[in-house]
Amino acid sequence: MTARVLIVDDVPANLKLLDAKLTAEYFGVLKAASGPEAIEIATSQQPDIILLDVMMPGMDGFEVCRRLKGAPQTEHIPIIMVTALDQPKDRVQGLEAGADDFLTKPVNDLALFARVKSLVRLKMVTDELKMREATGQRIGAFLGTSTERMLMSEPGRALVIDDRPTSLKRMSEALSLEHMVTVAETADEMMQLATIGDYDLLIVSLTLQDFDGLRLCSQLRSLEATRQTPILAIVEEGDTPRLVRALDMGVNDYLVRPVDRNELVARCRTQLRRKRYQDYLRDKFQQGLELAITDGLTGLYNRRYMESHLASLVEEATHAGKPVSLLIFDIDYFKSVNDTHGHPAGDAVLKEFAQRIQQNVRGVDLACRLGGEEFVVVMPDTDLSYAFMVAERLRQKVAEVAFHVEPTLKLNITVSIGIGVTEGPADTAEKLLERADNALYRAKRDGRNRVVSEAA
Repeated sequence: MTARVLIVDDVPANLKLLDAKLTAEYFGVLKAASGPEAIEIATSQQPDIILLDVMMPGMDGFEVCRRLKGAPQTEHIPIIMVTALDQPKDRVQGLEAGADDFLTKPVNDLALFARVKSLVRLKMVTDELKMREATGQRIGAFLGTSTERMLMSEPGRALVIDDRPTSLKRMSEALSLEHMVTVAETADEMMQLATIGDYDLLIVSLTLQDFDGLRLCSQLRSLEATRQTPILAIVEEGDTPRLVRALDMGVNDYLVRPVDRNELVARCRTQLRRKRYQDYLRDKFQQGLELAITDGLTGLYNRRYMESHLASLVEEATHAGKPVSLLIFDIDYFKSVNDTHGHPAGDAVLKEFAQRIQQNVRGVDLACRLGGEEFVVVMPDTDLSYAFMVAERLRQKVAEVAFHVEPTLKLNITVSIGIGVTEGPADTAEKLLERADNALYRAKRDGRNRVVSEAA
């Protein structure tokens, strides 16, 4: 894994040493000798991670961290604070300033590289989600909004396993002041609860007596339901090999025994904030994607999605020697509905018409609104006789039951339908759509309220 690392230290020898270590591991290195310089480089160069010394003259590392985490351009860059300070209160101060981790000098190389790689992986996920969000905003799929609402407005849900009763009680009591805490008695129970419980944070002791804590973390990372859930590991002081393996397999953060209450709360808060931000970006992207490919009025897929999907479907079907049928619907005399009863009545007709289509086609069929009063149903692996039967059934369902537009207004609606079917390996989506459209034209020309196929 390659990444650009910004190292910040006012001691030239420390900069040189870290530069040499990181370069040997194939990281790109940026260097800053002061707080203001670090902020300037971080803003302009956008490194993947920052190693930040605390004890610097003028602006110390805590203040640098607060400023970087408070700026939109740099708030999502992971920061590891590196210092000779080794008291829990110092770590808590760094975490509350926004740091993602806090390493004590002299830094163990294995732990440092494992931590850097772990945080860089997390940043890559966030960067990808942010890029999708930006793309969505550019194409108008969704709007940019404040992210404050998804940070810490609601209590988190933490699932904890630790077979040391005193430690478990201390952690549960500390976290219960802000969050909802569930305790798992065994590894099997942990897996079961984590899979169905939609937790925000999993806290796992790596020193369980009856089960390998590393294996439990590995299993949690392998499941789809828990793959994105932050894991906070509890490790023994000095157990670097186990810690390195945990970080390498995807554990997000760790605490060293004896667990400091305030540090526990601060680290959990950091993990919850990051998870909720990533969840927010994922949900927002999914919502934007749905808006980009669906019709806002009817909920059916839109023309853009239909054309893309149809091209792939026709190509695959023709190679496999299977037919694809396409139905085009046009609501008869729809303009008179709008002219006589107004556009709200027309919208009500369109929505109910879409519902009737969905109720009468298969799950594999693709129902779309082309625009206006025109709709399409794409039917994979369907020949002309079956497509005609479905189209005729839909025509009857529309004509036989009046549309309830308003409580006191019912309208009799009919529809004309044209059918096209693929014609062999050289066929294309454009040709199929054209043939169905020609059939629709004949249905309207010959009196409407009828089904016409391209072969008619």
